[in-house]
Order: sequence, then C-alpha cells, then structure tokens
Amino acid sequence: MTRRLTVLFAVTAGVAVGNLYWAQPLLHLIADDLSVSTATAGWLVTTTQLGYAVAVLLIVPLGDVRDRRRLLPALLFCCTAALLACAVAPTIGVLLVATTLLGLTTMAAPILIPLASDLAQPERRGQVVGTVVSGVLTGILAARTISGLLAAAAGWRAVFAVAALATATLAVVLHRALPPLPPKQTIRYPELIASIPAVAFGDRTVRWTLALTALGFAAFVMFWTALTFLLSAPPFDYPVSVIGLFGLAGLAGAVAARNAGRLHDAGRSVPATGAAWLVILVAFGVAAVAGDSAVLLVVAIVALDVAFQSASILNQIRILAVSETARSRLNTAYVVACFAGGALGSALATALWPVGGWPAVTTAGLLTSVAALTVWAVGAGKGTSPAHTAWSIVDGWRKS
Repeated sequence: MTRRLTVLFAVTAGVAVGNLYWAQPLLHLIADDLSVSTATAGWLVTTTQLGYAVAVLLIVPLGDVRDRRRLLPALLFCCTAALLACAVAPTIGVLLVATTLLGLTTMAAPILIPLASDLAQPERRGQVVGTVVSGVLTGILAARTISGLLAAAAGWRAVFAVAALATATLAVVLHRALPPLPPKQTIRYPELIASIPAVAFGDRTVRWTLALTALGFAAFVMFWTALTFLLSAPPFDYPVSVIGLFGLAGLAGAVAARNAGRLHDAGRSVPATGAAWLVILVAFGVAAVAGDSAVLLVVAIVALDVAFQSASILNQIRILAVSETARSRLNTAYVVACFAGGALGSALATALWPVGGWPAVTTAGLLTSVAALTVWAVGAGKGTSPAHTAWSIVDGWRKS
C-alpha cells in the first residue's frame, strides 16, 4: 500500500461518497426546472440515501468473496451510468429512479476502506485507513460546495455530468493501479448475507465497538440537527448561508481522522476512544452554557467534531482488525450502526426541540456521553482509568 495508492484510495472514496450529496444544494434549481415543488424535489435526497442503505447490506459484503480489482471498477462504471441518467432525466419521476440507482451503486468507499486495511502493512494500517476515511469526510464536505458553485455556473445537470466523468476516470485509474486481488473466501451469496449477524455479534470487541459507534452518531446527528434550529431562531437569526459556515468545523474532523489512525498504530486505540468521549462530554457541557455566545458554540463544535471523528475512525479500524476474511461484512455492520445511530439522533433532536429546546438537546447529549463512557469502560476492561485515557490521547497526538 504505497503513498500514491493511499492517496488514490482517498480521492476515489471522496468522489464516490460525494455522489450522495450533489443534489442537496440543488433542490430549488431542480424543482424550478422540472416544475415541481421543493418538497417533492426533497425526495431526491431520501431516495439516494435509501438506495445506499440497501446497497450497504446487499453489495458491500461482496468484498469478502469477489475480486475487488474487478468489483470496484464495475461499481464505479454503474455509478457513472446512474449519474448520466440523473444529468439527462426529463422528469422528476425519472430523476427519482436515477437517484435511487445512484445510491445503490455508490459503494466504492465502504469497499475501499476494508481493502485499504487488507493491503496496508500492519504497522501502518491505522494511518492508511485514517487517510482514506479523511478522504471520505473531505468528499462529503466538498461535494455540497462544489455542487453549488458548478450549478451556478453551468446548471444543475452539469453537476451530474462532471461527476460522471470524474467517476469513470477513477474507475479506469483504479483498475490499472490495483494488484490482482483473488477472493478471500468462497461462499454462496445467500450464506454470505446470512452470516453478517454472526460476524457482527460473535466477537465481544465488535459488539461493544458497534454500540459506541451507534451512540456516537446519535449524539453527533442530534447536535447538528438541533444546532440548525438554534442558529435560525432568536437570538442568532442567522441566514442559511451563515449557518452553513459552521459546517467548516468538519475540516478539523477530517484532519483528526488521520491522526487517530496513527494512535491505533501506536497501540492506543482503546484508551484514545475513551478520551475522545470525555472530550465529547465536555463539548456538550460547553454547548449547554454557551447561551447567545457564537464563540463558545464554535469551540463546542470543533471539540465535538474532532473527538467524534477520532472515535469513529478508531472504532472502524478496531472492528476491521478483528477478522482478515470478513472485513467487508464487518464494515457493513459498522455502516449499519452509523445509520441506526444517525436515525436515532435525528429523531431525538426533532422530539426534544419542541419540548425543551437547546437545554433538552444538550442534556440528552451529556447523558449519551455518560452512557458511551460506561460502554467503553465495560469494553475496555480493568486497568484503564479515564485519567490514564486522557493522558494517552494527548501523548499519542503529541508523538504523531
């Protein structure tokens, strides 16, 4: 796993996952062009995510039983076809079908990450996987910005056309760059899918790490969903353009992901995860007392994002290290836990905001952090105190 191949993986994963987010800033333009309401156009985001969720369960596990040198370019070319269908869709109905297919074929990232773990040298595995994941995070952040700028210059259809060209190019480059990758196992497809629960819940480390993953995404999504409500209401009354700038804090998380991978390589994965949750706990505390201070909110956002992304990448690397032959299925379980936690966090924010506003949301975040630290303490076992954990992560980041 050379540096050049690592960068290629990161770029490919970033572009691929960006395909899920091109449409989000374009809903108003698409609605006007196809003569539908913005609410109807909003279903484009839903169909893309639904297609992706189905594919995570049905396609990603194929990484354990197929030649990924063939599988990845094939998926990227299918994704290219879906993007072209989006670019030329004459009606909203056709576009909804095309975005569903786009979600179903945008599987390069969750297959590339286990592959990076397979190809990396053991002593550099965390750093390599962290770099690829940082590419994913950057792709998510950049997709919305690039989409808006390109659509303003050439229209919304050009966004999907350019994405199709980039995806097809990466498919060719990736096929030429990858070494031969024979299947790791020979399992019939029904047995492969049926084995996912056993793979996910048969190992103690995977079980408690998946629980931490779900709690992390619940807290993170709950915070960001409610933050939009907070910033758009008095005393802030920020417009959407200003609220979007708060998302730039995610860049700090993308950098943290790479450093977190190095912590794993240094043998500090478990204590660093506990330290990250301590930081998340503090971040929710700062957010709770921020009041009308935008500066304190930014401090809480950066701390939360860095800690969350660090914990997420450590969780993912730790899960992938459990089995060499089932990494794609393990990654499927990880992504499902992310989806489940995100859905829970969104539901909590929506339910708590009308009842108690920002104080209710931050209180729920504090309780979630305490629950996660309890799960971590049980999973980490004896001899790992929070104080030792805090020192471990500080020392690990200093050395890396």
